[in-house]
Amino acid sequence: MSEAGAGELRIPAGCATVTSQPPRGAVAIAASRFNADVVQRLLDGAVARLEELGTGRDQVTVALVPGAWELPLACSRLAASGRYQALVGLGCVVRGGTPHFQYVCNETARGIARVSLDSGVPIGFGVLTCDTHEQALERSGGRHGNKGAEAVDAALEMAGLLAALPGAG
Repeated sequence: MSEAGAGELRIPAGCATVTSQPPRGAVAIAASRFNADVVQRLLDGAVARLEELGTGRDQVTVALVPGAWELPLACSRLAASGRYQALVGLGCVVRGGTPHFQYVCNETARGIARVSLDSGVPIGFGVLTCDTHEQALERSGGRHGNKGAEAVDAALEMAGLLAALPGAG
């Protein structure tokens, strides 16, 4: 996605469309404790967005994990429970001086994508992968918005779309 973010698309005349319906139900958030100051802002933004969309806090489960690396396993267990219409993974990885950053970022993204594909449960990806702590703050409620709230929007839109697509259970 570009820095401009998601946009609106015009469906060409004559094409059928499937429209996402606002889903209702429980949502789980897996949040990393590493870089807790940033992830707390993402978590607060995600919960606030859920409330704006009509999901009460009593319908939100938060699972805390040590770091971003552990997010896929937590998401896998949450998805397997069958209790959640959507999941959100929140974390923050800041580049350091070693290749560790690449391994953590790549495998976290790959793992979360795999869990979503294997389980059929949409997972909003709210894991920041930034060069500096300042960039992370800008994306967790600063001038670049709150990526936790955006991850909620993506997860719920996908939950609604999946419910409307042919073959839905």
